[in-house]
Amino acid sequence: MNTNEETSFGIIASSGATRSLAFEALEEAKQGHFDKAKELLHQADEMSLEAHNIQTALLTKEAQGDHTPVDVLLVHAQDHLMTSILAKELIEQMIELYKRLDDRA
Repeated sequence: MNTNEETSFGIIASSGATRSLAFEALEEAKQGHFDKAKELLHQADEMSLEAHNIQTALLTKEAQGDHTPVDVLLVHAQDHLMTSILAKELIEQMIELYKRLDDRA
């Protein structure tokens, strides 16, 4: 596997973990387990940061004049990153709503 493929798979793996952890957090919140949900969101943040750091390294390399060929795998990786970020942000808002509903009960 070449470096570009490793980079793409690194983004995909970290983004996939981000998304999975966020959805696990949502399931915990549905059950009223807000401390567990918070812990899972923290783990999701760490995985998202890992994916973001890989992306930042790519951007830095590009800014330094070292072009990275864009292929379908890299586009797919970027898609995973963006959808995992969006999913995590929306899930955080949903968990906040579950908390508010729980406080009113």
